[in-house]
Amino acid sequence: MCGPGECFGLLGPNGAGKTTTLKMLLGIMSPDSGVIRLVGEPVPARARFARQRVGVVPQFDNLNPDFTVRENLLVFGRYFGIAGARMDALVPSLLEFARLESKADARVGELSGGMKRRLTLARALVNDPDVLVMDEPTTGLDPQARHMIWERLRSLLSRGKTILLTTHFMEEAERLCVIEEGRKVAEGRPRELIESVIGSDVIEIFGPDPQALAAELEPFAERIEISGETLFCYVDDPQPVHACVICIGRRIWKMCSCV
Repeated sequence: MCGPGECFGLLGPNGAGKTTTLKMLLGIMSPDSGVIRLVGEPVPARARFARQRVGVVPQFDNLNPDFTVRENLLVFGRYFGIAGARMDALVPSLLEFARLESKADARVGELSGGMKRRLTLARALVNDPDVLVMDEPTTGLDPQARHMIWERLRSLLSRGKTILLTTHFMEEAERLCVIEEGRKVAEGRPRELIESVIGSDVIEIFGPDPQALAAELEPFAERIEISGETLFCYVDDPQPVHACVICIGRRIWKMCSCV
């Protein structure tokens, strides 16, 4: 499905089946039908062997709060049979990768959310995996932390690692598989999907009377959707809608001024 140096994303709303798909891929859950192969190994039959070449970043950080940053890496290395001098030599490079050198002896509770996420990522690299599986790696992070995570991930892609992730952000993947209720809806590169599936710009307008606004914007839109007090206007050319909204705003302002 995806090759070395490529980032492949599973995109879909909450409950679409993204995390379930990853669990089946890792052999944690068994599929109802079909065949799964991970790094050439059949899953779940040989999932344990496949996972030796895979790094996993779960949706929620599951670091040990009683350990320091360094200890979290050391203990995790033992799961892969890496210990002693070999692991001691590996830890500094992992800390450098995560930019946590100065926090090596800090406990997990002392770290910010972005630092914890970077530590979880560094931990997933203990076994030098060929494939990195990540479940919503940047959800809940501020823009700066998200940028830093992706700076680190791009360096992995440049080294030929394969990244498979679930995400709510189309720009986080080179290729995407869009799923809904466990079924594939579309697949392709983000720009291709935007052009073929969405096919237009979307203007989002928040206001107290979206139904009335929709009636005025209807001549300029391909289609209009309303969710609560938010109106989504799908257009080929956004300029007429912008002009109409400005005109409506001026009209409302004049009415308020007269009152």
